[in-house]
Amino acid sequence: MLVWNATTTTAHVGTDAFVRPAGQSPAARPVLLTKAGNLSALLFLLLTPCTAQAADCIPIHEAGQHIGETKCVTGKIVRVKVGEKGVHFLDFCEDAMACPFTVVVFSQDLKDVGDIRRLEGRSIEIRGAVKVYDGRPEIILRRISQIEDGAAMIPPLPKNYDVENRGHYSAGRLHPTTKPKKTKPTTSPTATYGNDVEEDPQ
Repeated sequence: MLVWNATTTTAHVGTDAFVRPAGQSPAARPVLLTKAGNLSALLFLLLTPCTAQAADCIPIHEAGQHIGETKCVTGKIVRVKVGEKGVHFLDFCEDAMACPFTVVVFSQDLKDVGDIRRLEGRSIEIRGAVKVYDGRPEIILRRISQIEDGAAMIPPLPKNYDVENRGHYSAGRLHPTTKPKKTKPTTSPTATYGNDVEEDPQ
């Protein structure tokens, strides 16, 4: 079927369709299809790195085989635990000590990462250097960009969140130290100074 228009000619052959400017010969069809093929190849190449990057993530039980490498590790967070001095741990197993992998977030990095408590129960892909601490592989989370779609999953840290979990101050607020008050020495009416000492008559 041929449909004529003032500017273009559209030819439909079965399910194959192409558009060519009016007055252009049918021999131009292979050129048009080649350009369309190049465009689809370009789109394929642009979209492929995203899927290849996600495909290179390893499960948590393989992290120990990649110590010293920068890797993407994927798993479901079972619990977010707060340790000493505000260090946060993302646990991927019920028994954290038997788990083959963990993610550590230091208290000073929480402002750059966000409210990681929201990750509990969610599957994540985290990228970073795989290190060993106490015989267990870990990645230290310092920036939200280390987590795939982290900005969408993790809200900013609440302003009143107690980073070091001490309970007596909020993140970003410092309380001044209390200095001892200066006191004026007071004189005692019974005190004696220098030459005012009375001698005992004998």
